Amino acid sequence: MTGRVLIVTGTSTGLGKTVATATLAARARDAGESVAVVKPVQTGTADGDSDAAEIHRRTGIEVHELTTLEEPLAPDTAARRAGVEIPRVAAYAPRVSALASDNDLVLVEGSGGLLVRLDTHGGTLLDLADALRAARTPTSFVIVTSAGLGTLNHTELTVAALRARGYEPDGLIIGSWPSDPGLAERCNRDDLPRVTGVPLLSAIPKGIDNHSQQV
Repeated sequence: MTGRVLIVTGTSTGLGKTVATATLAARARDAGESVAVVKPVQTGTADGDSDAAEIHRRTGIEVHELTTLEEPLAPDTAARRAGVEIPRVAAYAPRVSALASDNDLVLVEGSGGLLVRLDTHGGTLLDLADALRAARTPTSFVIVTSAGLGTLNHTELTVAALRARGYEPDGLIIGSWPSDPGLAERCNRDDLPRVTGVPLLSAIPKGIDNHSQQV
């Protein structure tokens, strides 16, 4: 089996990447695919909560946390403050590729936005993707974005950064769609695919807890 890797990144933090990852995982599983989920670096574990635990709670799918740090900061900052050196992000590629050889789909949830440093050497999700591509593991991206003002600029910047490294995003997901969207949200939903040239896959309703049919 040669599965595919789908990296779930965002235009910032707190936009709903974890909910989007759970949604994608649940839909793939419900379609009969075998699914694994990877969180390369998880910060903010001191309170006992984590994105991995949330995804498992929502889907029942095992999540592989590869590096954990206690403080709720960007990974390189949390690592430097803790006085530890965490693995270069590209070093996670063999583990992810191995999971792809055993599953139809491996979802990799990033931390924060696309260019957040995931190690103390400046590595980002793009470096992980490059390492996976070098290993001939099919790899693509989806971008989780917000609905409100500023999202057009943030999303275009993220798309541009991906294209500069040779990646065409599979799609956009609005991670938290309000129950009563205003003018800006409604316009942005229409404009996001127009200005980026990337299809909008879904707008996940804010607070939704059953994800299998949402993307």
